[in-house]
Amino acid sequence: MGTIIFLIVFPLLAALILLFVKSDKLRGPLVIIFAILIGIGAIVLAVQNFGKGQILLFSGGGLASEVTSYVMMGIEAVLALLIVCLGIKHKKYLASILALVQCPLLIWFELTKGHTIEIEKNIAIDNFSMIMVLIIGIIGTLICVYAVGYMKDFQHHHAEEKDRRPLFFFLMFLFLSAMFGIVLSNNLIWMYFFWEITTLCSFFLIGYTRTPEAVKNSFRAIIMNLLGGLAFVLALIVMGNYLGSLELNALITNGLYAKSAGQSDAMVVLNVITALLAFAGITKAAQMPFNSWLLGAMVAPTPTSALLHSSTMVKAGVFLIVKLSPLLGVNNILDIGPGFMVVMVGGITFLLASFAAVSQSNAKRVLAYSTIANLGLIVACAGIGTAEGVWAATMLIIFHAATKSLLFLSVGTAEHNIGSRDIEDMDGLFGRMPRLAVFMIIGISAMFLAPFGMLISKWAALQSFIDSSNIWVVLMVCFGSSVTLFYWAKWLGKLAAIVANRQNIQDKVHGEEWSVLGGHVILVVLISLTFPLISDKVLLPYLNTAFQGISDASSAALSSDNMIIMVVMVALILVLPLLFYGRTNKKIVPLYMAGANEGDNLTFKGSLGKDVPVSLRNWYMEDIFKEKLMNRIGIIATCIIFSMTFSYAAAVGIRLYELIKGGVI
Repeated sequence: MGTIIFLIVFPLLAALILLFVKSDKLRGPLVIIFAILIGIGAIVLAVQNFGKGQILLFSGGGLASEVTSYVMMGIEAVLALLIVCLGIKHKKYLASILALVQCPLLIWFELTKGHTIEIEKNIAIDNFSMIMVLIIGIIGTLICVYAVGYMKDFQHHHAEEKDRRPLFFFLMFLFLSAMFGIVLSNNLIWMYFFWEITTLCSFFLIGYTRTPEAVKNSFRAIIMNLLGGLAFVLALIVMGNYLGSLELNALITNGLYAKSAGQSDAMVVLNVITALLAFAGITKAAQMPFNSWLLGAMVAPTPTSALLHSSTMVKAGVFLIVKLSPLLGVNNILDIGPGFMVVMVGGITFLLASFAAVSQSNAKRVLAYSTIANLGLIVACAGIGTAEGVWAATMLIIFHAATKSLLFLSVGTAEHNIGSRDIEDMDGLFGRMPRLAVFMIIGISAMFLAPFGMLISKWAALQSFIDSSNIWVVLMVCFGSSVTLFYWAKWLGKLAAIVANRQNIQDKVHGEEWSVLGGHVILVVLISLTFPLISDKVLLPYLNTAFQGISDASSAALSSDNMIIMVVMVALILVLPLLFYGRTNKKIVPLYMAGANEGDNLTFKGSLGKDVPVSLRNWYMEDIFKEKLMNRIGIIATCIIFSMTFSYAAAVGIRLYELIKGGVI
């Protein structure tokens, strides 16, 4: 229990200290020390609970719990007032209205019905929570260390603006504290509190530069996440009044019992609670039609993008949906329940976000759409409500966190040194920044090539959809996965191209950045080598518990033979280059071009006898995969899904109420 408290409280204390540190010389070492301690804490917690599949619940009732809840309620009121004032100041009145509805509603519930509900277990940890703790504690802190050097360059490039780095690092570490709170909370009131803290932190981080675009995008983010927060509050009210409990494990236990006992009346209410919580997760995970807030987050400094996309914020959304997976599930397209909503929204988002990524040349925008698409696949896997789907979803979360963080940070370093984040400007990066080019190639390869983890996870995801007979989702995944080849291969080709006469400039990169990028590469490789162990010792015990003793846990995963083959392939990829390193009789010759090479490998003699500069440009198919069109289709389709789900739930609930009132049942 002490380690859990440390992981929640210590990052908060670190954030408060960094808020008052103005000196660069002091800030850097402090961030590194704080990051190391938090990372050690996460590893210690993992070691303490390694191999334990059961949920470990920690008591927290009594006066201390009640005082903590009241303190949280007071902080929520202050934060709501802050949102109201900022909304009025910037004339974003919808944000103010949502805060004025959401917070008083929760306080009213907590002071009435909620006050009578006794919370026995406030904190819980299982193997899935432990995985999330490691992602936050290792990848999240690495991003904070990277930010030390990055923000020096950022401030140098914006020297005319006030230095607000103390606030930046305060928000980064507060983010980590809140994320630990989310993944370790069994008390849903507490989870909601931390949930809203991440919403407010993202608001300030996205609006960090205070430009009109940044302010606009930050309010878009908070409005969309407040919609999810409102759904969370409504779920708490329904759950508290119906179940008389506000504990996540109680919700799942009651739901599984009602399913097995065929209690249709109970399932109606439980489906409403589950749908509302899943809706909150969908908004936080930036699924369509709410994906625009994550795209808008690209205006923030790169460490913010990496933090939002890889280890926090969006992962909070998929965390909640994966936890709810035993209550979800859909076996046919007429089964219009929360599982149907989650699977369809995830599948549609994966397909259309993948299409939209094809037309992008801005590297951060490609990464953003790729993130949204992969989160959609995770959401869809969780939505089918099987152990096999959760296995695939969890593996996707692990691989995606490490790989996407590596790519975001690499793009940030490239942008600061070559002056652009456009893929078309990355010609010759091997000559200018060879080490960075290698890191980026490893990251991109890990996203879509065998035998790295993302492809393995997609394979498992596809198998889980086939086994659950969700054929329409299989089609979405097949088409969505096929187009990922286009946008990753285009980028990979740019990085691998060798362009003559490029000056090496990688010595300008800060040591903190190289250390963090190298650490990410090691993580990507290490996870790819050890995922069979992660599956056997961590995931399968969790699945046995979460799905209450499935007969054969190993059936949820890929076969051991396939996993061994993948690990051997990764090992060979690492070893073979070492065997042939330096053993070559290569002969350097002029490059072949579309005409006579002028000798500099940069120009050739064209058909009209004129010197023509070499130009390497990709085809982005903007006329086929129009970004606005993909988003428009996604918004319409997912809004229809939401309308169907909640309308059906309301109709069934009303009919059930009439039957009960009439004495029929």
